[in-house]
Amino acid sequence: FHVNEADANMALLPEGVDPAEATMITDMMTTGFHGAELAEIKLGDTVCVVGIGPVGLMAVAGANKMGAGQIFAVGTRPKCVEVAKFYGATDIISYKEGSIGKGVDKVIIAGGDINTFEQAVKMVKCGGVIGSVNYLGSGDYIKIPRVEWGVGMGHKKIHAGLTPGGRLRMEKLASLVSTGKIDLSKMITHKFVGFDNIEPALMLMKDKPKDLIKPVVI
Repeated sequence: FHVNEADANMALLPEGVDPAEATMITDMMTTGFHGAELAEIKLGDTVCVVGIGPVGLMAVAGANKMGAGQIFAVGTRPKCVEVAKFYGATDIISYKEGSIGKGVDKVIIAGGDINTFEQAVKMVKCGGVIGSVNYLGSGDYIKIPRVEWGVGMGHKKIHAGLTPGGRLRMEKLASLVSTGKIDLSKMITHKFVGFDNIEPALMLMKDKPKDLIKPVVI
């Protein structure tokens, strides 16, 4: 690979950090934590994380590290529920059982579609913040419910954007791993060895079996 501006974009892996776990830093961890940053998590905030795939799990961890109190995680896959609890989720909500709730300080959107924003606006308190790191690949419009938006007077903010990267951010996130502040091994459910296994690993990503979080090819 040729990497432009290598000094700004490539970080040295701290000694003792498993390279397999380090792959989570450069994508899942930085994105999930960015969701918590966009939501402006403060000490004691009640937070709802919508979607607990790999990014959502890291959003749970990020909210927890930033001082959230009660953390609701919305999802149903048993393995993801187990790991969400490990990373700090205090309550699990199934979106298959109706409304996913209301009355939280902050919402992190890490899954769903254009309709998820409507639910997020309804559940966040006046003065609350919604942070979204979810890629919206279809649909023309996002609906914002007028009344639950506070008829324009509710001071409900939506922050959405692409996660930052670069050497400095990677080094800061890696320090959380090297100092034992976060265990990324829980993110890796399937390990493969050798380039011949790239296709089977990618097929796992496509098929999404219930016990999958992330595969890594060594």
